[in-house]
Amino acid sequence: MKKLEKLYEGKAKMVFKTDSPDHYIIEYKDDATAFDGKKKGTIEDKGVVNNLMSAKMFQLLEKQGIESHFVELINDRESIVKAVEIIKVEVIVRNVATGSMVRRLGVQDGLVLDPTVLEYCLKSDEYSDPLINDYHIAAMKLATEDEMQQIRDMAFKINAFMREVFFNLNLNLIDFKLEFGRYKGKILLADEISPDTCRFWEIGTNRKMDKDRFRQDLGNVKATYQEVLQKVQTL
Repeated sequence: MKKLEKLYEGKAKMVFKTDSPDHYIIEYKDDATAFDGKKKGTIEDKGVVNNLMSAKMFQLLEKQGIESHFVELINDRESIVKAVEIIKVEVIVRNVATGSMVRRLGVQDGLVLDPTVLEYCLKSDEYSDPLINDYHIAAMKLATEDEMQQIRDMAFKINAFMREVFFNLNLNLIDFKLEFGRYKGKILLADEISPDTCRFWEIGTNRKMDKDRFRQDLGNVKATYQEVLQKVQTL
């Protein structure tokens, strides 16, 4: 499959056309940003970790009946994916309160959430991905009611599976971001599953094992990303 012109470049990935109308190539970058782009840097080999970990997680989820855009790895930094039309709604799944939820609502950091909380954000760098609700989604024609029901069902199923998977790797899945896309009449899981899009706390120590190490200047960012990947590769 030939890699053609670049369609899109985001904070963490580049998307390229291919000689197949049904497929794109995604290239993962080492660039790191936080706080709506106010903090910028580089995490060496982050792109490799995120590509390889996403591929593994998508393959595991496929076995659970969750279809994704992932097709196959090309190399350590690139994957072939289905040419989905991304739905402009980011889904945040929260099992434990931390980060922006604590700042917005004043709840205790580390509070276990029962039930699990779903939040929606408008996928928009220009407006800093603001929180939206079902009414916004319907009024802005971002997705249909049926599509959002499918997305909710998939999000909870993904969460249940991944919480168990990461618990067995000695990691608590605190929260994570999901994106979905349309492809030939189906709703597919898209984007990535990585330390960039998930928060992991080590069981027993609460050591942060994700992008918060970059956000909060905790150090050992590359080593921690590599440690998470090594755990996932044992699955």
